[in-house]
Amino acid sequence: MYERSSVAALAESLRAELNRYSIGGKLPSSRALVERYRVSPVTVSRALAQLAAEGLVVTRPGAGVFRAPPRTSAPAPGDTSWQEVTLTAEGAGDVVPRSVDASGVLVTLAAPPPGVIELHSGYLHPSLQPERAMAAALARAGRRPGAWGRTPVEGLPELRDWFAREIGGAARALTAADVLITAGGQSALTTALRALAPPGAPILVESPTYPGLLAIARASGCRPVPVPVDSEGVRPELLAAAFEATGARVFVCQPLFQNPTGAVLTEARRAEVLRIARAAGAFVVEDDYARALAHEDAGALPPTLAAEDEDGVVVHVRSLTKVTSPSMRVGALAARGPVFDRLRAIQVVDSFFVPRPLQEAALELVGAPAWPRHLRAVAAELRHRREVLAGALRRELPALEVPHLPRGGYQLWVRPGEGIDDAAFVAAALRAGVAVAPGRPYFCAEPPGPYVRLSFAGVAAAAELTEAVRRLRDGLGAVGANGITA
Repeated sequence: MYERSSVAALAESLRAELNRYSIGGKLPSSRALVERYRVSPVTVSRALAQLAAEGLVVTRPGAGVFRAPPRTSAPAPGDTSWQEVTLTAEGAGDVVPRSVDASGVLVTLAAPPPGVIELHSGYLHPSLQPERAMAAALARAGRRPGAWGRTPVEGLPELRDWFAREIGGAARALTAADVLITAGGQSALTTALRALAPPGAPILVESPTYPGLLAIARASGCRPVPVPVDSEGVRPELLAAAFEATGARVFVCQPLFQNPTGAVLTEARRAEVLRIARAAGAFVVEDDYARALAHEDAGALPPTLAAEDEDGVVVHVRSLTKVTSPSMRVGALAARGPVFDRLRAIQVVDSFFVPRPLQEAALELVGAPAWPRHLRAVAAELRHRREVLAGALRRELPALEVPHLPRGGYQLWVRPGEGIDDAAFVAAALRAGVAVAPGRPYFCAEPPGPYVRLSFAGVAAAAELTEAVRRLRDGLGAVGANGITA
């Protein structure tokens, strides 16, 4: 049983037994609960914390856990209908109405009901996360002198230097002075767009692209403009045309294992993208989210665009989150020239700096002998899962189109076939016990056809992928007339 489900099951059992105790009555000790339910002390602690958060029990350090008195009835809700007018009203100076639509991101963050196989997750399953190494790194970080003191607003110098080496590559194109530590990749993208594009400005984005980017752009009042991607990455001729037509000064891309297509920008196109952006007087925001998620058979990876950029065109985004844990929210922005000062100013205004204990823990983690072993293990497992999922789709659902098998990242970008859209596919899949991500949120304009994204990172083991495809086959059998099944 997974830890998450163990906690939920224990909490439910304890909740059902609370009536056996009088108000203020003491519950069994944690040791007794461990022995009775055959779970770990951590599971007991988390289950009791959940009941305490619900107001059902009270924890008294050194004394134990007691049944809480019943809550008084909640006050009648006030009238908040006025907010609908205020939140939708546009000011006189608004060029583009700001909207906050996080639905495309929430799909990948939501925990599905029990028994549903997660093919929509954007993070590694806990079994693939370096939990022991992270725990050890956090413990070592906590013992460092000054670990809870204030860090420089740019970040710890040693961590900045590590990111500079990682991003700059063999050419050592960057130094620590070019790096700003951020609270993960999403925060870095938000800072970059706020620094580079004023409200109302057009922002060129790949089509399809990561929904979180579209949400950032729209919430900032900017207008995302799509530039199509094919199997070799963004199409340079369309990028040049988009710059000319819109006057945009920002292009956001994922040159390596693009999300969701998995495409890798070819060497010839890399040079073209930089040349076109420089000619347009524009910045290229390089979201290098998947470099640490290269599969075992990926071969030598191309250098970052930042490492090949001599003129400060590229603002580079990197994060440790995807290859570690959703809670390891440590990333970096790399940039050269006056734009660095603007990025730093935006981050200081928003959050001052990334908490020092988290930076110290990240530095301990990437410097430990376990780090390269973790990267090799993830590379091997992701390759294996990709092959298992692709093979199961070929056998069980041959009419589904998989345009590209990526050698990095954690997803397959799939076309359901004739006669069914992504919403119908997602609904049928969920009824069959599989959660997948619809493709529509990945497009900022009308999509050229229906797509769904199938992630193979969030399951406990590769065997779940085979079971998930079997469920998809059975669940989609009801719409077999449209060509989904064999």
